[in-house]
Amino acid sequence: MKKPSIKKIQIRKKAAQPPQRITNETVAEHRERILAGGRKFKYPIQYARHKLVINTLLIVVASLAIFSGLTWWQLYKEQTSNTFFYRITMLIPLPAASVDGISVRYSDYLMGYRSSEYYLRQYDQIDPSSADGKRQLDYVKRKTMDNAILAAYAGHVAVLRGISVTSGDIDQIINRDKETQNGTVSQEAYDASAMRYLNWSRDEYRHDAEQRLLVQKVSFAVDDTANNFQQKIAQILAQTPTIAMQDTIKQLAVTGDSAPRYGVSGLTSVTGATSNLPSEAQKLTKGQVSGVIKSSMGDGYYFIRLLEKNDSQVNYEFIQVPLTQLKATVLHLRQQGKIKEYITVPALEDHTSAPTN
Repeated sequence: MKKPSIKKIQIRKKAAQPPQRITNETVAEHRERILAGGRKFKYPIQYARHKLVINTLLIVVASLAIFSGLTWWQLYKEQTSNTFFYRITMLIPLPAASVDGISVRYSDYLMGYRSSEYYLRQYDQIDPSSADGKRQLDYVKRKTMDNAILAAYAGHVAVLRGISVTSGDIDQIINRDKETQNGTVSQEAYDASAMRYLNWSRDEYRHDAEQRLLVQKVSFAVDDTANNFQQKIAQILAQTPTIAMQDTIKQLAVTGDSAPRYGVSGLTSVTGATSNLPSEAQKLTKGQVSGVIKSSMGDGYYFIRLLEKNDSQVNYEFIQVPLTQLKATVLHLRQQGKIKEYITVPALEDHTSAPTN
């Protein structure tokens, strides 16, 4: 008969021992014995969970780094303008340029560029891979970047001067756009037209209108030269209402980009006009001269004399006092090297003047 091993004998003796009584003196010892038996199951799980958290964080950080690198490459190197990356620039205020330390949002640049590119592709049927197509798109890129820079700087000046654009201001310009020769179009039709021709949602075309209005308000506010000219012209016309408009300009004896200009509109439709000048002219009688008018296009002060009109058209001569100061300031900042562009945008051959609206 095989003798039991010493280990088995010890186990049997241990099992045969009666359980110890738990008293007030031994309860702490008993509790520690029970907890010690469970630690061998608890600690391995804690260590595994700790490792899982670290691995998850590493994966998240690596994914963000890869995504950030891909986004940077697509926007700043490839200059991708597709909808996905456009939405990213709307969520994250990435800069496309800076003017005197003021950030120019990439989303503002893309909003303008995507709209113009869409129109050229859909309605002008350009081939982006052809030499002419590339030339047209390069032109659009330059103009869009210049406009975005101008709008960003105007926004900065507006904050300093307490200038703002209200929702009512935006509604006013949109309502004027809704007026056509066949009547007023509905909001739904206007939205559909903006999407069809410009690829803009309602929020996008309202944002564009807000920026244009802000540039206009700032342009009028900062241009002391134009303001002085319009005051002198108003004084001359008040003293001699019958004076020829060309002679009014001659009395100022000024030249250059800021000098007032004379012109004749020709027969122009009142309804559906992009400018407020035809509707202002329709209020006059033949030969009557208006007071100073701020152009809704933001291109200066106007004085108009009605030549003729009918139920739907007007013909008038005018003096325009152009606004030049804001654009001249931006041009000066560019010449000083205070405009930094973070994407490569081709320069125009005639890019010697300030950005245009």
